[in-house]
Amino acid sequence: MTVVDDAPASTHLVHESGRNVHKNVVLMVVAIAQLMVVLDATIVNVALNAIATALDVQSQADLSWVVTGYALTFGGFLLLGGKLADRIGRRTVFMLGAVLFALASLLGGIADNLNVMIAARALQGIGGALMSPAALSILTVVFREGEERNRALGIWATITAGGAAFGLILGGVLTEYASWRWVFLVNVPIAALAVVGALRFIPESKDERAQSFDIPGAVFITGGLMALVFALTKGNDYGWDSFRTMRWFAVAAVLLAAFVQVQVVSKSPLVPTRLFRLRNVLGADLGSLLIGAGIFAIFFFMILWMQQVNDWTPIKSGFAFLPMPLTIGISAGISSKLLGRLGPGPLLLVGPLFAAAGLISLGLRLEPESTYLGTVLPSLATVAFGMGMTFVSITSAAVAGVAHEDAGMASALLNAGQQVGGALGLAVLAAVSTARTEHLFPGFQEAVSAPLPPGVTPDPGVVAQVQTALVEGWGAGFLVGAGFVLLAAAVMRYFVHVSKEDAEVALKEAMHAG
Repeated sequence: MTVVDDAPASTHLVHESGRNVHKNVVLMVVAIAQLMVVLDATIVNVALNAIATALDVQSQADLSWVVTGYALTFGGFLLLGGKLADRIGRRTVFMLGAVLFALASLLGGIADNLNVMIAARALQGIGGALMSPAALSILTVVFREGEERNRALGIWATITAGGAAFGLILGGVLTEYASWRWVFLVNVPIAALAVVGALRFIPESKDERAQSFDIPGAVFITGGLMALVFALTKGNDYGWDSFRTMRWFAVAAVLLAAFVQVQVVSKSPLVPTRLFRLRNVLGADLGSLLIGAGIFAIFFFMILWMQQVNDWTPIKSGFAFLPMPLTIGISAGISSKLLGRLGPGPLLLVGPLFAAAGLISLGLRLEPESTYLGTVLPSLATVAFGMGMTFVSITSAAVAGVAHEDAGMASALLNAGQQVGGALGLAVLAAVSTARTEHLFPGFQEAVSAPLPPGVTPDPGVVAQVQTALVEGWGAGFLVGAGFVLLAAAVMRYFVHVSKEDAEVALKEAMHAG
């Protein structure tokens, strides 16, 4: 996002109603909104199995749209959200995003079929893409640069890091003791509080120098990626060489080509091409895309292993994932200190190697009867340690050498790339997983979707074959995911060359830029 203040934050700000602005209240309002956006990244994962059962979703490729529908629109509209906030007004866009997020959450909470659920998730992504950059921009206006702003951004970063862990637990509690629908409905009152708080306590601000915004670019990139993901998720069903599959690939190619053309000719493109002339930015963004592609599916596949294969409760599944965000936080803290001593180069190699090792361990060792302490936890912890190390070093590389006024855009590109890469990666890994499962168990889809006559129990032998085929399929997905992560390491080692001094400065710049 582009964050350019129209005036430096002052000690005493006045709301348009004439009241003095209480900065801590402003921080609380935007923090609530950010927590809602962050929670949504993990809270839904724990409820996936319950959603599949309630909406009669038999295909894991179709179920993956509950995740990718959000990630694609969030990543596709994130850059536009920052520009809209600067041009139209940060509070206005913040409230618009919160209202849209609430309406989409309500739609998801009452959804009675998968198509409605996917539409709700896509709208949630747009709402989050408007709300999150606007909230961060508000902080840069309200809090003065220096210690005051650093404290506010520290709280913001803590919420962002801790929200993922809290979402896992809250998702499990709501799904198990209330209903999976409350995973969505809980957002409605939170968003209402954010809107009321914004109207009452947050002053409006905008950048009078902000340029026009590229709505066609956001539509083309999001539409093209959605068409591409649809082709990937339906390839196994339609046939990879079928006309229907090829048609969707063609639609994706046309829309993505239109996006590139718009970026070239637009006076205010969504993605400034000048940033990609910097090797460090190009390498970090490509690395982020590939890291997202390799890592994103781990929650999706493991939730299905926990709940579909081993009948774990939602709350047990949530707690099982809790070591991941905690390990990421520890690893990121260690890596932040190492960055100034080693530079990002070694971390951009070692971090992905750890993450890939954890994925390979899952791919080769995970079985239906695997134990949590013996197989799952060590693998998840290894992946998480590598993720924390990678995130810190890749963040510094993404803004190293970037002009101060472009730092926010460079940081937003990194985040958008990770979301888009995750959505594309999940589509690819789900397709690989499904193909492997159906190869091992021909007629798998018919076997799991055919209803049993009343009073007839499933054949234990068939159930064991189905579970083995499923887990073997997920194993293939983990191995391909490891390939994406290793490719990311190679790409970043080739493109990224930043000194340890510049990396340390760049990381601080990235933290300020969001």
